[in-house]
Amino acid sequence: MPLIKEVRACLLQVIAEQMPKRIGDSNLQSGSVLEETDRRLGRKRDPSLEEAILTVFHDLLRTGYLAWGYNLCNPNPPFFHVTERGRMSLATLSRDPMNPDGYLNFLSKNANLNPIADSYLKEALSCFVNDLPKAAAVMIGGAAESMALELRDKITERLNSLNCDIPKKMNDFRIKMVLDSIYLFFIHNAGQMSQDLQESFKSYWPAFSQQIRSTRNEAGHPSSFAPVTFYNVHASMLIFPELAKLTRQLIEWVSHYEK
Repeated sequence: MPLIKEVRACLLQVIAEQMPKRIGDSNLQSGSVLEETDRRLGRKRDPSLEEAILTVFHDLLRTGYLAWGYNLCNPNPPFFHVTERGRMSLATLSRDPMNPDGYLNFLSKNANLNPIADSYLKEALSCFVNDLPKAAAVMIGGAAESMALELRDKITERLNSLNCDIPKKMNDFRIKMVLDSIYLFFIHNAGQMSQDLQESFKSYWPAFSQQIRSTRNEAGHPSSFAPVTFYNVHASMLIFPELAKLTRQLIEWVSHYEK
């Protein structure tokens, strides 16, 4: 039987295809969407698969991607519609975190994660699809921090091999000091980078502190009932693959660094 994540990916694809291009153009009905999902998964009249499809469909309703009703004249099942949250996520379906299978496939084409970052990312995805934005923010922040520390270790290894001094803050116990030190190291050596790598670094590295880390900190040190929202975490999750790709490129560059 297909895994839940495969069922989710298939169901989302069917909804994306059947969803009206503009609100009010046409309607969605649960029966046709569920039957088409069952057909594509190729196991018609399999009770366990049918239960899995129903479970995923109701999870999408529960977490706010879908809602019952077409209009006020047809407010009840089988009619349903895609919410604003759902429309935003379906716009990037092939790599959106609401579709963990697609997200991980997209990420794997751009970067390989170390085991710690990988475990935190997968937990972040699980939290995200279950509408736990604060938990997802902390987990995606942990994944990004693990990648930053991996990069720090590669820099210090290379500098040691060249008998160069290690910047004092590079090994600070405070992650902000480490990030600042990493940033200064690459800025000071930007002239040795290709133009493309320079531009990627300047574009995506600040996203770690300005988006992912700040969102993680707000969730981890709350000052309000809802310190982060779906939209904050969604942005962090979408940025993460680009940050992972950049980190791999920087690690490769560091391995050939010369003073």
